[in-house]
Amino acid sequence: GSPNIPCHVCRPWLETLSCCISYAPFITVSRNREDSWFKSVFVRKVDPRKDAHSNLLTKNEESNLYKIQFHNVKPECLDSYNKLCEDVLPSIHADKYYPCELVGTWNTWYGEQDQAVHLWRYRGGYPALTEVMNKLRQNKEFMEYRNERGKMLLSRRNQLLLEFSFWNEPVPREGPNIYELRSYQLRPGTMIEWGNYWARAIGYRQHNREAVGGFFSQIGNLYMVHHLWAYKDLQSREDTRNAAWQHDGWDEVVYYTVPLIQHMDSRIMIPMKASPLQ
Repeated sequence: GSPNIPCHVCRPWLETLSCCISYAPFITVSRNREDSWFKSVFVRKVDPRKDAHSNLLTKNEESNLYKIQFHNVKPECLDSYNKLCEDVLPSIHADKYYPCELVGTWNTWYGEQDQAVHLWRYRGGYPALTEVMNKLRQNKEFMEYRNERGKMLLSRRNQLLLEFSFWNEPVPREGPNIYELRSYQLRPGTMIEWGNYWARAIGYRQHNREAVGGFFSQIGNLYMVHHLWAYKDLQSREDTRNAAWQHDGWDEVVYYTVPLIQHMDSRIMIPMKASPLQ
């Protein structure tokens, strides 16, 4: 017996363990069995749902789709890359022939270096995305831009995103500002839980108009969340984030959402000249 636990507490557990051991030869145990006794005791149960997570978390009356692009640029080509983007991307944004909008375009300042981040919105969802892609293939200027851009890149990746219903829709804003893109890789199955907590938490982060947009992935890295914030400078960021801890309930949100995260990172970004978010 343990010197710290009374025998009358230990005895039932020991008897149960002895019983299990005595019947061990007659039981086939599989490590992968989902209905194992230990999993039934220790694993959090998730209620079955009859709707996709995306339908529960998004603005159902709207059908905006977002695309975020991460371009890792050859260091010696960054200035030329920025100039190329400033020459071409605003014309696509302004042309009503394309049902898309450039939400923002940035260079990473702190985080991954020599990187550009572009965020596009497609009003009309996947059909709008397909329409834009098909039309751009017929756009000679854009195809030349793509070919020239390819010579300047080391790598690129993108994701298709939906916006959380409780976040602001990103709208153009005047600068100068710095932007922080905080990206969270969640554990599979926790997106609804994340959304429930952040639906309350976003109210604590609106006082300085720092909340720009919140998104979750549909294609690309799955169970990925992106929160986009705007600040006047790094000191303003520090002050604003510290002020959140003065609100009752913020500490609870942090306490319960941190265990949902597998990985997270932060980028501090500077808007390009052509960015509607300045």
